Amino acid sequence: MSLCKWLFLAGVMFLAAGVAVAAPTPLKATNTWMGSIDDQKLAKEMPENGVITNAKDFEKLVKAWKVADRVPEVNFDKEIVLVAKTEGSKLTLNALLDEKGDLKAIGLATRDLRPGFRYVIISVPREGVKTVNGKELPK
Repeated sequence: MSLCKWLFLAGVMFLAAGVAVAAPTPLKATNTWMGSIDDQKLAKEMPENGVITNAKDFEKLVKAWKVADRVPEVNFDKEIVLVAKTEGSKLTLNALLDEKGDLKAIGLATRDLRPGFRYVIISVPREGVKTVNGKELPK
């Protein structure tokens, strides 16, 4: 079921129960990096929970996955980084922030498996984010 249909059905159920709920707000990525890596062993460098909140962990990932020649600048006081990977040929990553401050990282991938893995890394505004996918932000 698509995200839009799921959100619509959830909204209808809440309204039927007499509860008004604001729809999550899509967050626009401030930066996006994507690529493909042949060496499946490097997939273990994926951060736990797919979240990076500091420059040290971001630098480690960028170097391990050879995301860029230089480590891109991210202001971790104002942004957090979300990471997704797949063995499918294509991957997208979006972020939605709900009224409680829970950031939902939504990755959508194709089901056609290929050797290695593909990744998408995005930075998004940190303002209002208290948790990511229901879990506390890593330190």
